[in-house]
Amino acid sequence: MARKKARRKTGKNTSQNLTLNAAIGIVGVLLLGFIYSFSQNTTHTGVPIEVTFPKIDDQPRLAVDVFEKNPIQNIKVEVLNGCGIKGIAAKIADFLRLHQVDVVRSDNADRYDYPNTIIIGRNENYESLKVVTQSFGIPMENDTNIKHEPDESLGVDVTVILGKDIYSFTEVFDFISNIQ
Repeated sequence: MARKKARRKTGKNTSQNLTLNAAIGIVGVLLLGFIYSFSQNTTHTGVPIEVTFPKIDDQPRLAVDVFEKNPIQNIKVEVLNGCGIKGIAAKIADFLRLHQVDVVRSDNADRYDYPNTIIIGRNENYESLKVVTQSFGIPMENDTNIKHEPDESLGVDVTVILGKDIYSFTEVFDFISNIQ
C-alpha cells in the first residue's frame, strides 16, 4: 500500500492562530491590570473617620412601661368635622388620645353647619360615652351635646361631631391654643 503524503495548510490557520493569540494576550494584560488595581484598593489606608455617639443618660422607655403608666382605654372613637374649621378633627383626635382614648378615624362630617358639638354613643357601653364627655367637660345630663343612637355597623363606641361651639369647651380650647 502506498502512503499518502499529509498536506500542510499554512496560510489561513497561521493568521487565525496569530489573531487568537493576540486576543488572549490582550485579555491577559487586562486581567493583570484588574488584579493590580484591586490589590491597590485593598491596601489603601484612606482617611480614618472617628465616630462618636452621644451618651444617653436615661434608658429609653419601653412601650409596656408607657402603657402601664397611662393605659389606653378600650374605647374606639371617630371624630368628624362638622364646623368647617380646617384640621380641627385631627387636633381633637390628638386631644382625645391625650386622654387615653383610641381615635380610630378623623374625617369630615356630612355637612359643616352643626351649631353644637354632638357626642353620640354607638353601643351599650355607657362608660365609653362617659369618658369622652368628661374629657370635653360636658355633664352626662346635657341633652344638647349628648345623644345615644346605637349603630354597631360603624365599628366605634362613640362618634364626636364637632360643631361651631368647639371653642366654648375650656379644656379643648386650651389644648388647641397650645398646639397652634
